[in-house]
Amino acid sequence: MIIFPAVDLKNGKAVRLKQGKADEVSIFSDDPITMAKHWESLGAKYLHLIDLDGAFQGKSINAEIVRKICQELTIPVQLGGGIRTEENADFWLYLGVTRIIIGTMALENFSLFEKICKKYPNRVGISLDVEGNKLKTRGWVEDSGKTIDEILPKLKNAGCAFVIFTDIERDGMHSELNFTEVERLAKLSPLPLIAAGGVSTLESVKRLLPLSKVSNLVGIISGRAIYEGTLNLQEAMQYIKNN
Repeated sequence: MIIFPAVDLKNGKAVRLKQGKADEVSIFSDDPITMAKHWESLGAKYLHLIDLDGAFQGKSINAEIVRKICQELTIPVQLGGGIRTEENADFWLYLGVTRIIIGTMALENFSLFEKICKKYPNRVGISLDVEGNKLKTRGWVEDSGKTIDEILPKLKNAGCAFVIFTDIERDGMHSELNFTEVERLAKLSPLPLIAAGGVSTLESVKRLLPLSKVSNLVGIISGRAIYEGTLNLQEAMQYIKNN
């Protein structure tokens, strides 16, 4: 099981939102490149980048920052946020991102999502972002009208490489993961599953590690908790290594 440190980009800064709300923003660093290198220096195996400007506006202003992060880190980088066209997907993958995460497009134009998955094998994942039991799109502000149980069975044949599940109501809230739903999805998902939204303490890690041994759970994403110190990244990684 991997812990993915999250660096969320907005207006060129590293930020975290509460429940994905654009007006509930905490700025953690004016220098996202240094922040990304910091997580790598602590031993992170993979970096999780979200382009919030892309997610909310459908247009990125953070490309140069992402390019530098990809150049200066030796660990792989995955990126999501506003990838809604084939050209967007091409752009980020040619820029240096190891793999991309697609949400809105997959729910609004599944055939295009499938085309991109097959164009870039093992490099395209889906983000399933849930509020209540509804999948949200366009920076979590629109209701897709679809459910996870509708989408999951179609993903393997489409060529999708992995699934990220986020419980929006818990994201950035220092609550705890929705363990019941994570466990259900980890056992149901035909693809590697990464859980996000509420990973706040070492207890989250301790509780999920046994599940990763008997299911498709392969990782967790943590943002606010590792920035504010309620989860010590090195301690958590050491616990996984020891157990």
